[in-house]
Amino acid sequence: MACGSCGTTENGVPRGCKSNGNCGTGTCGSGSEKLAVFDWLSNMTLPSGQERFDIFEVRFKNGRKHFFRNVDNLTISMGDVIAVEGNPGHDIGIVSLAGELVKVQMKKRNVPIDSEDIKKIYRKATQKDIDIWQQARAREEETQKRGREILGRLGLQMKLSDVEFQGDGNKATFYYTADARVDFRQLIRDLASAFSIRVEMKQVGARQEAARLGGVGSCGRELCCSTWLTDFRKVTTAAARYQQLSLNPLKLAGQCGKLKCCLNFELDTYLDALKPFPKQDVVLKTEKGDAAFVKMDIFKKYLWYTYKEERTKWFRLTLDQVQEIIALNKQNKKSSSLEDYESDIEIPEKVDFEDAVGQDSLTRFDVPKKRKRNNRNKKRRPATAAVASENKEDKKHQARKKVNHQKPIENSSASKTVNKNKNRRRNFKNKRNNQSKNGNNSQEK
Repeated sequence: MACGSCGTTENGVPRGCKSNGNCGTGTCGSGSEKLAVFDWLSNMTLPSGQERFDIFEVRFKNGRKHFFRNVDNLTISMGDVIAVEGNPGHDIGIVSLAGELVKVQMKKRNVPIDSEDIKKIYRKATQKDIDIWQQARAREEETQKRGREILGRLGLQMKLSDVEFQGDGNKATFYYTADARVDFRQLIRDLASAFSIRVEMKQVGARQEAARLGGVGSCGRELCCSTWLTDFRKVTTAAARYQQLSLNPLKLAGQCGKLKCCLNFELDTYLDALKPFPKQDVVLKTEKGDAAFVKMDIFKKYLWYTYKEERTKWFRLTLDQVQEIIALNKQNKKSSSLEDYESDIEIPEKVDFEDAVGQDSLTRFDVPKKRKRNNRNKKRRPATAAVASENKEDKKHQARKKVNHQKPIENSSASKTVNKNKNRRRNFKNKRNNQSKNGNNSQEK
């Protein structure tokens, strides 16, 4: 939802009212409309002789609401900007609820109708009042920055989380958080002299600080404390134990550093589901030995037990089986071993997803990918030892031929000298053979 001031530009970019999550006009339903009550009695006429309830609920910054009395019987309706009594001066707010439902809200907050704390309404805000109010709201961010600088210079152990100006701009409320008591008397003097305003310090808790600042939780939604939650119930680690959650502070803590408020949302459901379960310290006595509790599944009604002497294996039992064993133990009888009980459990088979077409593949219409050529050649290559040995011999024979062809090319000069020596030896042998033949012929003659 969005109001007129939170529209979009020509390019579709959100314009926004620059209120940082809190609608400035009070129609977006978030932040400033925290716990907005729908007046379902607005169209109904009052009985004859009954006057309209003269107390109105007025909303201020960050969902802060107070009740004010209409002393002068002004014509006021929901959504009107009015000037109310301040301390001192006047403040500007927006009427969030009127009529008979205001009585219900006052009863819820334990505010009596005749209380003296209920201040009065001065008038409907004029244009001058609204301009001064807007100028005071524009000073809040710069005031907060300079206030933090002064705080750091004084070295006080406190955190300044938010600043809220009064409607007339003469007073500012500084909201802070601190773990221990802080003496901020010097801080008030420095702030008053720096901004020339009346200063009021108000301490808030970590949860109230997160509610004022707002944010997004781990669930992906806006924080409950900044949208609809007002009563901060105490959250303990027992809520996590009942829900069988691991006591990990990083997962159980919210943005405020405390335990998440949502741990209490489902606690009643878990407590109702845990009523038939036995206590975790109950020991099961069997023929094989005593068994101790390990863990449980609350909604499936399963419990896991293990023998005290042999803790290597866990046995899954149903809630009915455990109650049966406990009933036998109360009669001073030992039950059979946990293996027998576990074998009796029928585990349902998981049913796969089936549709009208059948179990078809989601990629049946995709184009198959081409396989690489190297992988295809590897699959077709023969794997016998004989063929492998023949391939090796062929490779060796080819390598020898290459060497023989390359030798005369590389050593051409050496080959020439070898040939000359061979020719000389041949000539020498031929001469010697001829001489021997000639000598034999002469002797025969």
